[in-house]
Order: sequence, then C-alpha cells, then structure tokens
Amino acid sequence: MTFALLMTAMLTVSAQEKDDKDHNFEVAKNLDVFSTIYKQLDLMYVDTLDANEVIGNGIKAMLRSLDPYTEYYPQEKMEDLTQMRTGTYAGVGAMIRKNFQLGRVMVSEPYEGMPAAEAGLRRGDVILAIDDEDMTNKEVSHVSSKLRGDAGTSFIITVERPGVKKPLKLKVTRRAIQMPVIPHYGMQTDGIGYLNLNQFTQNCSRDVRRALLEMKREGMQKLILDLRNNGGGSEQEAVNIVNMFVPKGKLIVSNRGKLKQANHDYLTTVEPIDSLMPVVVLVNGESASASEITAGALQDLDRAVILGTRTYGKGLVQMTMDLPYNGILKLTTNKYYIPSGRCIQAINYRHSQGGYVEHVPDSLTKVFHTAGGREVRDGGGILPDVVVTPDSMTNIVGYLMYSDSAEVVHNYILDYVAAHPTIAPARDFKLTDADFEDFKQRVLQSKFRYDRSTESYLESLEKLARFEGYYDDAKEEFAQLRAKLKHNVAKDLDYNRETLKDLIANEIVTYYYYQRGSVEQSLTWDKQMKEAIKLLQSPEEYGKILKK
Repeated sequence: MTFALLMTAMLTVSAQEKDDKDHNFEVAKNLDVFSTIYKQLDLMYVDTLDANEVIGNGIKAMLRSLDPYTEYYPQEKMEDLTQMRTGTYAGVGAMIRKNFQLGRVMVSEPYEGMPAAEAGLRRGDVILAIDDEDMTNKEVSHVSSKLRGDAGTSFIITVERPGVKKPLKLKVTRRAIQMPVIPHYGMQTDGIGYLNLNQFTQNCSRDVRRALLEMKREGMQKLILDLRNNGGGSEQEAVNIVNMFVPKGKLIVSNRGKLKQANHDYLTTVEPIDSLMPVVVLVNGESASASEITAGALQDLDRAVILGTRTYGKGLVQMTMDLPYNGILKLTTNKYYIPSGRCIQAINYRHSQGGYVEHVPDSLTKVFHTAGGREVRDGGGILPDVVVTPDSMTNIVGYLMYSDSAEVVHNYILDYVAAHPTIAPARDFKLTDADFEDFKQRVLQSKFRYDRSTESYLESLEKLARFEGYYDDAKEEFAQLRAKLKHNVAKDLDYNRETLKDLIANEIVTYYYYQRGSVEQSLTWDKQMKEAIKLLQSPEEYGKILKK
C-alpha cells in the first residue's frame, strides 16, 4: 500500500513537472514569435512604425483577452492611475463638455472652492482660447489636457459668456485638486442622517467618520448611506467604513488567488462608532467593487438593510506592479469573498472572444447565509433586501436632458440664472408652473423633435402585418392607432411636466450651490430616498427584514 501511494505521488509530481515544462516552452516560443514578427515589420514594412502605438496595441489586445480591469499604464498615463486611486490631480477643478449647438467646448460644472470657480468661471462659459491657442474645433480631450498641468502654474482663459457682449479673459492658477468624495451629508427628518459617498479613494474613511460624528452630535439616530453610482476604489477604505458599524475583530472580506502570499483577510481593527443604529444602504447597478464590499458585508452581518436595485457585480481585486521605464501594470490577482463566503462576480470575464458580456445565470448561483440565517446568493452582485426601482425616464425626457437636444434646456437655464441673482435654498427650490410654461414655449419654438418609441413600434408592426398578410384586415385599426399616437410635443411635455420640473430645477440649483446643492435638492423627489426614510420610520418593518 505504501509503495503504491509513493508511486502515485511520484507520477503526480512527474506530470506536474511536464506540464510546467510545456507551459514554459509555450511562453518562450510565443514571445520569440512576437519579437521576430515586430522586428521583421520594423525592417521591411512599407511605412515607418510607431513602436509605442504598434506594440502598445499588442499589449492592450493581450490584456483585453483577460478581464476588463487588467490594464497597462505607460509613464505618460500615470496621472490617470493616480487620479483613480487618490481622487487627486493637478488642474482647475471643473468639468467640461461639448456644446453641440455651437460645436465648441464649454464649462459644464466648476467645483465649489476650486481654482476655476475662484477665478470666476461659470457653468455655460464657452472656451474660446487658452493662453494663445485657439480652441475652435478642438475635442474635449485636447481642451482638458490644456487645463491640466503642474500645480502653481497659471494660464489665461478666454471665454464667451451668455448675456455678456465681449469675451472675458480670466487668469486661472492650477493646483492639486481633490475631488469631493462626499458631495453632501446632513440631517433629514426624524433623526435620520444622510451621507452620499461617490468613491472610495485613499483616506475617504476619515471624511466619512468626521461626517458621522458631526451628525451624531446633531442628534442622528438612524442613517442612510448612499452608495448609488459609486464605482468603488480602495478595499481597505471599504473595510474601514464597515468597521464604523460592526465590532472589532469581524472578518469583512477575504482575497483569494493563485499566489498564496497575495491572499489576505481583512478584519475590523477598532471599536465601531455605533453598532446598533439602524442603517439603510442605497445601491444601484453602478454601485461596484468597494461599494459592493461595503453593502455586501453589512448585509451578510445583518447590520444594515440594503435598498435599491441589484449592484454591478465586480468580485475581483487588482494590485499594481512596477514595470520598466516607469510604467505600471494594474492586474487582477484575486477574487474577494464577503462574510457569508460568497463571491459576487457577475460576469464570466474569461470569455473566448475577450468580451465581457456573459453574465452568470441565476440558475448557476449558489445559496449562502447571513449571520442570522437569511438566504443570499453569489454570482450576480448584491441583491437588495428591499428592491425599489427608480422612476423610469420617458423618451422625451431623455432627449431633452441628455442628448444633442439638451442645448434647449441649457439655454433656458442660462437665461433663468441671468434673471435670478439668488434662489431659494437647495432643498426648497422648485420650478413654478409659470416657469415651466415658459420652458415649454421655448421647446416648441425650437422645432424640437425626437424619436417616439410607440411610433417606431407601430411602424415595425405594420411592416410585419403586411409581410404576414394581416394588414388589409386591420387597416382601419392601424389608421386609428396612427392618429392617436401622432407626434405631439406639447402633449408629451405636459405629460412629463413634474419630472421635467424636478430635473431642470436640479440643474439650476447646481449653478448656485454646486454639487452638494444638486444632491440635496434631488433628495426631495428621489423615490428610493423616500422609501429608505419610510423604512427607517418603521422599526418593526426594519427589524422584520433583518430577521426574516
């Protein structure tokens, strides 16, 4: 028996050594082929090759075949990686976008307290020149590169401002910009605090702790933590934030991968701020990575009720490695597992064609259990305890607010701001019916048109009916439907009156109160926020969910 076991072990080792040797040979062979192909191209190809472009494309294609998060950053792209990890960059602190009507780049949002706002730049300013360079027909990426630069350097920006006859010249001095990770926090009603966290950058947990302690001093007894549209970031920061609500010594997340030395367990290390206070965490399909660790851990430990829609489903962890010539490789090394033992990776990233569209079907997910015995599943993001979908956006609203046609709204807002030096506080500001009527007339006068889904579907149905021979029998009904579904912009605007009033009011508030005002005002009509408040006002219902 001992001899047989020994022989089996030797054969296993021998097979492993052969596999390793074959793998190493394949690696060496393919690297040699790649190098030889490039040398021949460089020697004989009809045009001179750009090594950075050709080999860079080869590297991108190689990494793209693995997963969406493994990326190469050459030295000239290091600033992008630094901004992603820290939330800081050297620049002016403003968002810009293309004005489709003018074909120029404009300031869409200067951040409060940043160089752009301090220099006097406003939303809607059209960028004509930066120093002596004309910005006519320049792409957003080019203008952005000119706005960024070393901290302490200055430039002159020439802008055209609606309502001002002559172009304005403003001096702007760049500095290190820290993007606001908490756009807004504050007390709501009935002792409920609210905190909006939009990214998990380095040290963001310090800001969260400071905000929570401030709200507790103001009488906070319950909390709504808003992680919607938060794409994640630092895993350690997520653990630090969970630690504010759960006791010391709790396992929050485990990393497991090929290399054992890269595996790591994250436990809470300090006493919490409050381990009993009711908490509701808001999430949606754009809540990913560290957001999912935070929400998932609080769910697995039965420490918070998760409310909203299913999260993105990123269960992979990346680390960075230094490369020659000051490059960095960000590569996926682990999957992470939250306290119940589940991994919530939703996408089968190892796709044969290098794509990332194949989701793990629900039938293949496995059941896990929270600390209190509630069923949860892996492989599909975090499914909220309470599913609340936001109000859907109709076609006309989407076209008016977020397409090329948005310039109609933009121009209305600029005129509104010019006519109103001040407005009510953010949470109190509303657009009146008279204001909306003014906006409606502007839209109608602009000859605004959009694709109506009902008309498109009717047209497709007619074609199908003709093809299958049913059209003649249903011709009269089709005519009646066509008459009822006739394009009527005025009617559609009235039907969407309240939604448009809320969205336009939110855009106006941003001019006066920046990002914090935008978040604060949106909470007054936010369906998911209202449901979260309602749940926290019902201790019985809140407790029932966690003990289900």
